[in-house]
Amino acid sequence: MDRGTGRYVRATAAVTALGTVWCLAYLTVGAGSEALSYVFVPIGGVLATAAVLDKVRNRAGLDPVARRFWRAVLLSVGVMTIGYAWLAVDMLTHAAEARTRSMPIAAAGCVAAGFGFALWALVRVPVAPTGGVERWRVLLDRTIAFLGSAAVLWYVGLAPMLSAREPWSRQATLLVGLGFLAAAGAAAKVSYIVCGPVDRLAMRLIAASGGVPAGAVAVLAVQFGYVATIPAQSIVMPLAPVLITLGVAVQGRADRGLRPDRGRKGVLLPYLAIVAVDVPLIAVAFGAPLRWPVRVALIATVAVTALVTVRQYVASRENARLLRNTREQEERLQYEVSHDGLTGLANRALFRDRLAAALTTTGPTAVLLVDLDDFKVVNDLLGHGVGDRLLLSVARLLQTEAGAAGLPVRVGGDEFAVLLTDGGTDPEELAGRLLTALTRPISEHRLLVQASIGIAVAAPGATVDSVLLNADVAMYTAKERGKAGFVRYADGMREPVLAHMQLGGELRRALENDEFRVVYQPIVRLDDGRLIGVEALVRWHHPVRGVVGPAEFIPAAERTGLIVPLGRFVLRETCGQASAWLAEFGPEALAEAGLNVSARQLHDPDFVAEVTAALTDSGLPCERLVLEVTESAVLRGQQVSRALHELDRMGIRLALDDFGTGESSLSLLRAFPAAIIKLDKSFVDGIEIDDGGPVTPDARQAVARAVIQLAGALGLATVAEGIESAEQVAVLRELGYTVGQGYFLGEPMTADGVSRLLAVQRKAAPGPHPGGQRNSDRSGLSLYRA
Repeated sequence: MDRGTGRYVRATAAVTALGTVWCLAYLTVGAGSEALSYVFVPIGGVLATAAVLDKVRNRAGLDPVARRFWRAVLLSVGVMTIGYAWLAVDMLTHAAEARTRSMPIAAAGCVAAGFGFALWALVRVPVAPTGGVERWRVLLDRTIAFLGSAAVLWYVGLAPMLSAREPWSRQATLLVGLGFLAAAGAAAKVSYIVCGPVDRLAMRLIAASGGVPAGAVAVLAVQFGYVATIPAQSIVMPLAPVLITLGVAVQGRADRGLRPDRGRKGVLLPYLAIVAVDVPLIAVAFGAPLRWPVRVALIATVAVTALVTVRQYVASRENARLLRNTREQEERLQYEVSHDGLTGLANRALFRDRLAAALTTTGPTAVLLVDLDDFKVVNDLLGHGVGDRLLLSVARLLQTEAGAAGLPVRVGGDEFAVLLTDGGTDPEELAGRLLTALTRPISEHRLLVQASIGIAVAAPGATVDSVLLNADVAMYTAKERGKAGFVRYADGMREPVLAHMQLGGELRRALENDEFRVVYQPIVRLDDGRLIGVEALVRWHHPVRGVVGPAEFIPAAERTGLIVPLGRFVLRETCGQASAWLAEFGPEALAEAGLNVSARQLHDPDFVAEVTAALTDSGLPCERLVLEVTESAVLRGQQVSRALHELDRMGIRLALDDFGTGESSLSLLRAFPAAIIKLDKSFVDGIEIDDGGPVTPDARQAVARAVIQLAGALGLATVAEGIESAEQVAVLRELGYTVGQGYFLGEPMTADGVSRLLAVQRKAAPGPHPGGQRNSDRSGLSLYRA
């Protein structure tokens, strides 16, 4: 406790000790007058009032609720002190009548008002916030506790005072009764106050300041009659100020956080009250006379028993409700654990459990693994909300087609499954029905979606993992065969598919072990073969298989997402090498360096920042870099479009690769910020001869001519790809093409090979090139034109 509060506690304790010494002296040697016994209570009351006043004045750390409580306590203690001071003055002025004189009505009224203020202070302290059934349960508990405590205090304290040989005055009896009332009320109230601004122990001490002296006074009155007035006034009642100052000290410690209130509720209180009210019954059982005080206690016992019965009924109803809610919650949690949150279908965990159970039986078991083809396009172009509603529609379709014979499952993402354990359903027939149903628009947006389905029938001794692996292999095979179909697993199908799947793991290892190399294919002028640019290509130098071509590992990199780090590696290598060539051979030696960019890279929100960082770190000017994008990648959503336009604003040139093979249209060229069109190799092959194919040389030339005319009208440069003969060069030049690339013009080579070509080119033509300008402000755009 702090120094100020401790001073008050010691002072009130000293008053009690002084009263005890005087009482012993009076009873043994007759020291002083009996009227002196009445001065100790008001002296202690003055000290207690001062302690509470200091607490109210000290606003630091005192909550408004606590301040309101202690103000009421201050009023209570102050009024009581006035009443007891009035009594002391009256007794000192009538010392000869002290033993038989009653307490003045005004003094008794002050003390009674003080008890009322104390009860008011306790009532205003908030209890634990409750609602519904809990509020009624707490109210019953508090009522039971109050009646039980009051019955015991009545039986052992107040009733004996009323029937004592030397009955006390009505004023004294009333004040003792008020003290008992405060004690019983506090017991019922304080036990249900959670951790709050008013410390629970402090409230108990305040309540005890009235209840403890009252109980002791009642016992003394019954046992010793009027003579008990002297120890009651000098020893027992001065304990009240001590308890009050102790309450102030406890509140101060709580305000400083030195005694945290754990806020335990009175769970055992009603049961203790039942035990308490049994005291009169036990007394009657042992022969106590059944007089009116006992009858009052017995009536209280019956009331408490009735309330306990109601309380138990309420508790049983509440327990039943809680058990019901618990069961419902467990069922809901079990459902959520075993079902997909979006579609409501069984999830992977339940699917595996049901499949494992089916494999323990002898009945036929089959799994259909359904994967939606190109579902990512729906999310990219229409948004995830539309994609979710499409998944819901597919789930309803699976439920309809599978019926009661199958368990539809959402495995994850856009992958579904159907578990068949009914031998009457043919899995291939069900797969056919599903594919037929998907040929019609579904969902509220009337979308067409296709699916690849893998079917696996469990063989004897099959495990959950083997069946799922077989279904996955069959589904993957269906995708490899062109999608929108189903494949049933057969022996021998797993090895090549797994080898392709394992390629992703090897790619990751290859990236970590630096097994990729960048080679460069020359881009040259068709009139004189002058090298004006390069296209960067990546090769995989496998430690066992040797050089692996991009056609084998690029699809796996796209599928696994490794195309992003692989593309980052190619970008940095190309920018660094191009910058080195510019430094070695001068800005007029090489107009540009290009590389292919996949749709997966353009979807990466960090791609533009990575390009910027690569250019900054290498020192390569933006206009020297060309990023080649396929037509299908251009149509992959808003993120791709934003990235392309941002790259164009940076000054980076964008090339539309493999033009003519995808979704080529005039609107695409107008929407896409392209600077270069690259005529696909398929239109160059056979452009000079009639190879007997369905497309004649004239038709191929017409397409090539249309492309260059369109590019010229839009102000775009053109590059012819896949040139493999001098005859093709001649035809392309006649059609207006000035720049091309292909094995005839230059095979992909290492950076050293390009350096040698640039060195030879510099020696052969040291001066300005006669065919046109060397450079321009747009990365040598003039070099693409005659």
